[in-house]
Amino acid sequence: MNQPIHSGPATAKGPLKGVRVIELAGIGPGPFACMLLADLGADVIRVDRPGATPVPGTSRSDKQTLQRGRPTLALDLKQVADRERLLELLAKADVLVEGFRPGVMERLGLGPAECIAVNPKLVYGRMTGWGQEGPLAMAAGHDINYIAITGALHAIGPKEGRPTPPLNLLGDFGGGSLYLALGIVSALWESRHSGQGQVVDAAIVDGTFSLMALMYSLMGSGLWQDGRERNLLDGGAPWYGTYETADGKFVAIGALEPQFYEELRQRAGLAEPALPDAKARMAKDTWGQQSERMVQLFKQRTRDEWCALLEGTEACFAPVLSMAEAPEHPHNQARQNMLQIDGQMQPAPAPRFSRTPGAIQPTGGAGVESGEERVARWLRA
Repeated sequence: MNQPIHSGPATAKGPLKGVRVIELAGIGPGPFACMLLADLGADVIRVDRPGATPVPGTSRSDKQTLQRGRPTLALDLKQVADRERLLELLAKADVLVEGFRPGVMERLGLGPAECIAVNPKLVYGRMTGWGQEGPLAMAAGHDINYIAITGALHAIGPKEGRPTPPLNLLGDFGGGSLYLALGIVSALWESRHSGQGQVVDAAIVDGTFSLMALMYSLMGSGLWQDGRERNLLDGGAPWYGTYETADGKFVAIGALEPQFYEELRQRAGLAEPALPDAKARMAKDTWGQQSERMVQLFKQRTRDEWCALLEGTEACFAPVLSMAEAPEHPHNQARQNMLQIDGQMQPAPAPRFSRTPGAIQPTGGAGVESGEERVARWLRA
């Protein structure tokens, strides 16, 4: 399904059309959550301090993917007049998103009590790493620190090496942004029935623990060892991992189910004794030997040769593509997963909707609302 690249607030058709969001500028998980809301049709105003550089190392906010789809309004929240203006806007809003350390908003006189007093239906979204309370609530941290205390970081990486940071996808965006966005939408749904707003306390540690539900369940059942490369999904299983090819590139194998594993064996010419059958492969004391055989196997062909043999089959195979290569893959092109916006490649909105598709709303340029213009429209309504 093709989706429009640009859509302004007046023409947005996303499922969140009509939802008004105030975002207090930050970095990482808060902006990403608000990008998702804007992509899905929400009318978002980003509030930043006057003269602020939106993202460290850049001065072009219109080129920042995480800031797309919403104009910026300059307010100094340390000034009484600007705080009052924000409260005036919140009276017209559905959602506030803030990502300061606990207590900062309260000290500004913009805590939940003050904001919900001017708008009883307001959903007050709070994005932090450690949460609003607890021994570490006031400590500094980043994605790597938050996932470190959940068991997630310990489980990722080579058996004999160091734990490997999974970019900032697992903590900031997975355990943080997505849970904040889900919490906001859930609270909005509830407020439609109760007429009351509430605080959404989205902590990255909480969300990351939630994402680890399967692994903790397996460990509790005795089916997961508390270490790296020892289990089905952490690179321990020979048929669920990555392998180097003859040209120094890599492929990914995910043949977990017996029928997919047998497909891999047959297509790759790995009948016994090269690799055991689907039942015998589960003996963990042979995984090292199996892995060595797989290493030897995949070095016999280039990545493209393996693609020609296995891609699109039941072998659960995919090439490991670089960020530069990924947008050019035929499947990603067919799905229009990456779009070129103002000369920059950006991920398309997700997920997709059959009747009210999301769209990337323009951030700046001719005919696009400024922050002040959007404020004026809100206040006229």
